[in-house]
Amino acid sequence: MTKNQANPDSADTGSRAVEHFSYDDAIVRKFIWATLIWGLVGMVVGLLVALQLAWWPANMETPWLSFGRLRPLHTNAVIFAFAGNAFFAGMYYSLQRLLKARMFSDALSKINFWGWQAIIVSAALTLPLGFTTGKEYAELEWPIDVAIALVWVVMAVNVFGTIAKRRERHLYVAIWFYIASIITVTLLHVFNSLELPVSFLKSYSVYAGVQDALVQWWYGHNAVAFFLTTPFLGLMYYFMPKAAEGPIYSYRLSIIHFWSLVFLYIWTGPHHLLFSALPDWAQTTGMLLSVMLIAPSWGGMINGLLTLRGAWHKLRTDPVIKFMVVAITFYGMSTFEGPMLSIKSLNKLAHYSDWIISHVHGGALGWNGFLAFGMIYWLVPRLYGVKLHSIKMANAHFWMGLIGILVYMVSMYISGLTQGLMWLDFDNDGYLVYPNFIETVAVVIPFYWLRFLGGILYVAGLVVMFLNLFKTLKGVTPPDDTKAEAVPYERKPLMGKFHFKLEAKPATFSVLVVVAVLVGTVLEIVPMLAVESNVPTIASVKPYTPLELTGRDIYIREGCFNCHSQMVRPLRAETERYGTYSKSGEFVYDHPFLWGSKRTGPDLHRVGGKYPNMWHLRHMEDPRAIVAESIMPGYPWMLTDKMDLDKLGKKIRVMRQLGVPYDEQTVENAEEMAKQQAAEIAADLAASGVTGMEDKEITALIAYLQRLGTDIKK
Repeated sequence: MTKNQANPDSADTGSRAVEHFSYDDAIVRKFIWATLIWGLVGMVVGLLVALQLAWWPANMETPWLSFGRLRPLHTNAVIFAFAGNAFFAGMYYSLQRLLKARMFSDALSKINFWGWQAIIVSAALTLPLGFTTGKEYAELEWPIDVAIALVWVVMAVNVFGTIAKRRERHLYVAIWFYIASIITVTLLHVFNSLELPVSFLKSYSVYAGVQDALVQWWYGHNAVAFFLTTPFLGLMYYFMPKAAEGPIYSYRLSIIHFWSLVFLYIWTGPHHLLFSALPDWAQTTGMLLSVMLIAPSWGGMINGLLTLRGAWHKLRTDPVIKFMVVAITFYGMSTFEGPMLSIKSLNKLAHYSDWIISHVHGGALGWNGFLAFGMIYWLVPRLYGVKLHSIKMANAHFWMGLIGILVYMVSMYISGLTQGLMWLDFDNDGYLVYPNFIETVAVVIPFYWLRFLGGILYVAGLVVMFLNLFKTLKGVTPPDDTKAEAVPYERKPLMGKFHFKLEAKPATFSVLVVVAVLVGTVLEIVPMLAVESNVPTIASVKPYTPLELTGRDIYIREGCFNCHSQMVRPLRAETERYGTYSKSGEFVYDHPFLWGSKRTGPDLHRVGGKYPNMWHLRHMEDPRAIVAESIMPGYPWMLTDKMDLDKLGKKIRVMRQLGVPYDEQTVENAEEMAKQQAAEIAADLAASGVTGMEDKEITALIAYLQRLGTDIKK
């Protein structure tokens, strides 16, 4: 192990001239407070959506406060606002000290900070208002996507510029993970967010159906990998040795951990699509590579835990060590559970259930949350030159957070296992034991209340942290930037083994990261985009009518896909309950795909023609009027709000640009065709006693729902 790897902030001065400079601590302080503020906001929204599932009146029948619109706000706030700002805070602090250089540009640092906060605010405004692409973890519309790309590039220029002017020749382990994160997130965001705009806040994905599903979960799982995992592993490799006051346990293990993780992770997205219409070769590839991930992931966990071995004696008294030990333990749990859930026999039971919700929160709140809290408790006293106000309050935060997340996860494990077993259960005569989906909803409500309780405990711990830091910093003036001194590294021939030489060549290192990431990307995704036989067409499948397309956009706006899947898996329990399994050719005109990842309500892919129009109207107006035990929010505004048909012709044109075979007559007469179909549905509703629905949103939604699954024989 070299001196540089043993001590993250080491420098060999030799006989060279010492240079004096300062670190930009102000930007780190800004990101820390953004982390805490947005973390509290995102988690309070999470509490509200948890309450809405346990107690449906919490939806308040207000469009911008309904579950379907708030759920993506919660996920985006926790992932990109809380975890994102935590990553920036830790990276800006550690990068400067590891490279012995101030950030390349203070101006770019400020643009990174304020630009990221502006993006978060824009998400907080647009998502509740119903502006969404419908793609999980990528719901933000195209202008915000462009802004994300620009701010991310600004940050990348700042990071690589700092690397270029460094005074340390070799890049420390943490920086490897920062580089991989920056490069791969750029690739993921750009390609998954390719869309054609219809208007300022409306667009359609350039991918459709199965192709869109594969690209989306290539992005979705690797957003977890390269936004919530590799950046935080970089933070782990810096802040854990600092907290433990010792070196990384194993430099060689960190090399194996890094390269195997970067190479393998990018392949694993298809494990979110097992038993779906995705070709079997892609499903199997995703499953096998996911199982292989256990080895490098646990190698990293072991490296982290053993790095703290010299600090075990402080476990009872130092809250920073407590948070970090639990964080790395949750990392190990999540990276074992994820590959296990990728095995088909277990995935069949767990997919679409609350089990997955437990798994996700263990990673986000256990791994990312606890590491962020431990890092902040370590940073604040050093950035402000004060002692923490209360170790007891920090320990109280730790126990509240730990008990809270465990209550949350255990309740969702039980709920998810219950759901999976009930969905698949047959009696001795071969009949479904629970043919009515609502039976599987009512039984798990007590566990939803337990989840809410666990969430309250976790958020209360964060409030205690706020109070502790407020008292710590009351009356404290932030000190000047930290002064530092170092000498430029000496440019002499590189000695040592290959990887040690590689660490002194950032450009070569970055190119190899790109190659490692692109191998899996190209081999897995390109065949699905380039080989037509991988997505066979079905002659009877036709494009949506203009009114059905309007209804689909309303369905997406309200976030119905957050609770309802549109994918009947080739499992007997599902074909008995919903109808014939879904084929890839049925989705060729779906921009975006809407297969979903959670079934709080039943699958809807075969709902077309199952119920009369009036049933759908009453169900959307007041779900309890149709199913007494329903926890679905009502959508009464759909019965009074008028359909927006002004941009319908442009929507059809954009769809035709994307390859949907609309003829010129449909493009020119889209609005009239929509009104004609709406009049037919409205006449049927009038015959049942409800008049005046010719121009209302509910009519368009009914048209879409009645179309689902009707293109092929059931």
